[in-house]
Amino acid sequence: MTPLAQPRPTAATAPLAATGLPDQAVALRGLTKVYRSSGRMKAKTALDGIDLAIPRGAIFGLLGPNGAGKSTLINILAGLVLKTAGRAEIWGIDIDADPRQARAAIGVVPQELNVDAFFTPREMMELQAGLYGVPRAERRTDEILERLGLADKADAYARTLSGGMRRRLMVAKAMVHSPPVLVLDEPTAGVDVELRQQLWAQVRAMNAAGTTILLTTHYLDEAEELCDRIAIIDHGRLIACDTTAALLRQVDDKTLSVALVEPVAALPPALSALGLTLEAPGRLLYRYGPSRTRLDPVLAAIRAAGLTIRDLTTKETDLEEVFLRLTRAEGKVA
Repeated sequence: MTPLAQPRPTAATAPLAATGLPDQAVALRGLTKVYRSSGRMKAKTALDGIDLAIPRGAIFGLLGPNGAGKSTLINILAGLVLKTAGRAEIWGIDIDADPRQARAAIGVVPQELNVDAFFTPREMMELQAGLYGVPRAERRTDEILERLGLADKADAYARTLSGGMRRRLMVAKAMVHSPPVLVLDEPTAGVDVELRQQLWAQVRAMNAAGTTILLTTHYLDEAEELCDRIAIIDHGRLIACDTTAALLRQVDDKTLSVALVEPVAALPPALSALGLTLEAPGRLLYRYGPSRTRLDPVLAAIRAAGLTIRDLTTKETDLEEVFLRLTRAEGKVA
């Protein structure tokens, strides 16, 4: 599959090109959504004054536990939910002042595979393009299907497509109007490893072609691998937003695993005093902060105890640990 072409203006988005490219693909200021009470259900604040800027050209991760407010935020951008307060712009267009232009600037790939079983991919693409007001002369149905690996299934009923093909078809539908901003809501939920890698490659290709990607996922390794910047929301509040590398640096923690030649069953007291633990006979673990700890004394102490080191491995802090620490801290505050 070759990369998707650079998104170009259609009749629906042509005015965007005339004003130049915005620095921020999405800009939110004080975005708030309160669901009113209904019957026995109390009023619920789903979004609480969110300030967020997604740079043009980024692959931006939006993370949070279930019920954190991610879906509400996406649905507000897509025009499916009305905000209570605040301001939201997509590609420099206020969603209230010019909702039609704002919606033309965004494509949303939902988590659910909502394809009509009795339509073909070509028919669905043409219908979607018509709904967005894309003139026939400007439609790219065959081009998009080709570049998403669906050209040979263009005229097959959707019910005959595999799950992976249906997932790619959802991406194709979201691209019919050449939106400069693409939202991928849990794009790899429930897919196998091979398809997951294919979808990652497609995300990178679309981003390289100029599309700004907003990605929500519960697979934190996926966010760590793909995203330039990441925002974490919990209980409707923004609790972190930074580059992926900067977030990972927030937790100054690494784990050293030491494989020994000798099958040690009990840890020498001198090593216990340094903070080492015995993971298994012949394997030691040592957790440390790289910015404040040198390993030379630890390794020297192991040798001084009469032990022979067979191998050393270290494990870096990953996004999952950062995520858990931040959301647990937020839970205590809330």
